[in-house]
Amino acid sequence: MNSDKIAHLLTASDISDLPETVKTHHLNPNVARHTKLLSDALGMNNLGIHLVRVESGKETTEFHFHQYEEEFIYIISGRGIAEIGDREIEVGAGDFMGFTAPSLPHGMRNPFEDDLVYLMGGERLAFDVADYPRQQKRNFRIHQKRQIVDWENITKA
Repeated sequence: MNSDKIAHLLTASDISDLPETVKTHHLNPNVARHTKLLSDALGMNNLGIHLVRVESGKETTEFHFHQYEEEFIYIISGRGIAEIGDREIEVGAGDFMGFTAPSLPHGMRNPFEDDLVYLMGGERLAFDVADYPRQQKRNFRIHQKRQIVDWENITKA
């Protein structure tokens, strides 16, 4: 970041200079999100806000939904195919998706030639549960420690 940094502000130049990390997913080998951690750069703890780039042929995540955390996606450029519940919808620049907790399962892929770029954000609760219906798995997360359980092994009281 430049030497004239102002607290609570990332300039376009600052964002351009941020490193881009590749996020993968343990349940989907075709996931590759090139991510800039905007909120982390400002020391934010309760919200995660990320600038994401997805190359042609890649997916954003495994089809899932959260039990407790809400999340959103705002498309900046490019196009993608969003899966929301049992529907597939083409999305593009200016489109916004918001997922309550719990929500319909969702995911997105980029089958198009150009990169898909979007702003993604969500809560960072100490505890969350995410379900992966296609994998029939549940992810329990407590303070960043995760446990993946097959649905058949979940007992109900």
